[in-house]
Amino acid sequence: MSKVGMVSLGCPKNQMDAELMLAKLRDAGFELTTESGLADVVIVNTCGFIEDAKREAIENILEFAQLKKEGQIKKIIVTGCLAQRYKEELCRELPECDAVLGLGANGDIAEVVREVLADKTTARFPDLSCWQLDGDRLQTTPDFFAYLRVGDGCNNCCTYCAIPHIRGRLRSRELDAVVNEARALVENGVKELVLVAQDTTLYGAETDGVSKLPQLLTRLCKIEGLHWIRLLYCYPEHITEELLDVIAGQEKIAKYLDIPIQHASGRVLKAMNRPGDRESLTALIAHIRERVPNVVLRTTVMTGFPNETEEDFEQLCEFIKDVRFERLGCFAYSAEEGTVAATMKQLPEQVRAERRDIVMELQTRISEEYQAAQVGKTMEVLVESFDRYAECWFGRTYGDAPDIDGKVFFTTRDRVSPGDVVQVKITEYMDWDLVGERI
Repeated sequence: MSKVGMVSLGCPKNQMDAELMLAKLRDAGFELTTESGLADVVIVNTCGFIEDAKREAIENILEFAQLKKEGQIKKIIVTGCLAQRYKEELCRELPECDAVLGLGANGDIAEVVREVLADKTTARFPDLSCWQLDGDRLQTTPDFFAYLRVGDGCNNCCTYCAIPHIRGRLRSRELDAVVNEARALVENGVKELVLVAQDTTLYGAETDGVSKLPQLLTRLCKIEGLHWIRLLYCYPEHITEELLDVIAGQEKIAKYLDIPIQHASGRVLKAMNRPGDRESLTALIAHIRERVPNVVLRTTVMTGFPNETEEDFEQLCEFIKDVRFERLGCFAYSAEEGTVAATMKQLPEQVRAERRDIVMELQTRISEEYQAAQVGKTMEVLVESFDRYAECWFGRTYGDAPDIDGKVFFTTRDRVSPGDVVQVKITEYMDWDLVGERI
């Protein structure tokens, strides 16, 4: 039996593609291994969104190419966004790869593994309509939480973003299919579902422009045994009163919203093909906090977008100071070929990076004040694992998304297990993490 290993890079949506492919390989009789360096065939499921992601993908491919040269592995297959985006160019520049598959060929993964083991090389790039978003999946997250993809692709066409070119237009999954998958995950022990798409707030809006996300959330909340539902990638312009009603009124929905705003200057947002300005965004955040008490808000912003002036940047910093997001990430603008923004006048990379560092220093101070305010509170924590170095357990509150935000480290005299939900009194904080004791 041939061993197959997979390295999946990038976002949770890419991870969902990986889980679908792994299930197909399992069902085809291949032995799956987490030790990719010891596999016969290695699949590198790549990200190709920004320059850093592309660099990471290429580095991984080259590392496995060296192992192949040394005879440690036999074959390399490249899938994911980098393969979809660069197609024949990737085949030409990296001849070490035995197969390169676009997203539409993910369903052929078992057949392609057999082909490369028979010393055949292949490159498949079918239309994105062939891309499978449904099917059996092999969960790669811990037993107690899972990502739940409600759709993929994007219609927003932001001028800096290559995602519509790579993953196509928005395509939502059928509501019943999403609910049935969620129910199966919960029956297998999942306590937290994290809903993802390129723009989660536009779920089901392809036909009539009306989001079906509130309807989906209402049905998911009826699943017995499910503790938390978390929303990522909620674009501000698509957050409706109906959605806020559901979030505020349903206990199972974590009072946490990930809202990528990218900037606060109306001039820069217009150049990004994004609506809004500092005033409208400030009003929206205040409204969300009024409608959903104790909500934790996360956002991402971008510095150094083409033609961003000092005044634009100052507007962004002042906005961050005023709004005081509980969670904020910042990245320096990366010019992506094929996007409108790449044709604009670019700022020096040093300026982009310096502005990013200023924003993160500002947010560090805001976060420290927020963390300090949690000391003395008793918080519900979903247990993740035991840290044998710190000799304590750790987990997450409703305000902490997996793989993004901080942890809560806590001591306990009682027996606990991953997936348990416990009450922890916070006694101190360390940078992005909290420390406490179970009560």
